[in-house]
Amino acid sequence: MKLVLASASQRRAEILRDAGIPFTVLSSVVDETPLPGETATDLVRRLAAAKAELVAARAVGPAIVIAADTVVALDGAVMGKPRTSDDARQMLEKLSGRTHNVITGIALVRLPDVERREFTEITQVHFTSLADKEIVKYLASGEPFDKAGAYAIQGIAGRFIPRIDGCYFNVVGLPLARLCRELATLGWTGE
Repeated sequence: MKLVLASASQRRAEILRDAGIPFTVLSSVVDETPLPGETATDLVRRLAAAKAELVAARAVGPAIVIAADTVVALDGAVMGKPRTSDDARQMLEKLSGRTHNVITGIALVRLPDVERREFTEITQVHFTSLADKEIVKYLASGEPFDKAGAYAIQGIAGRFIPRIDGCYFNVVGLPLARLCRELATLGWTGE
């Protein structure tokens, strides 16, 4: 049974490749604007489900479509990808010296019978206190600008994170161990 990743994310693809999991990519684009009053968990679940549905309509079975959406949440507020340098700076200042959640919603659709599974994974990320000069240097690296919360744990920002509680791969964008367990419930054998 083939796997279809419903994402153009290089980081998600790299996680699967590095784990030796064969897959194909059919990306999907959905409006990621949060709905009024929507929690971070509800947001990622809704977006992952929407991405899975779009790709499942185009994919050919037998296959399992994997869709994901990841956000950074601090004090209940969602931090998306920064739009400007000032936006990125503000996010990093808010994260500095604090613990936040990285929440990933996963939606799986098995084809052709359209069996579905959905779940969320939450990892707590502890940030060290950042000096202004560290933030300026990090912004100059360019790394923060296409990442939720304006940082990449697998990159330069790893030096700002002394500890996490939960799945490292979830922070990168795809909770690998949990994903594999859920895929097995849909009949995937790991090949």
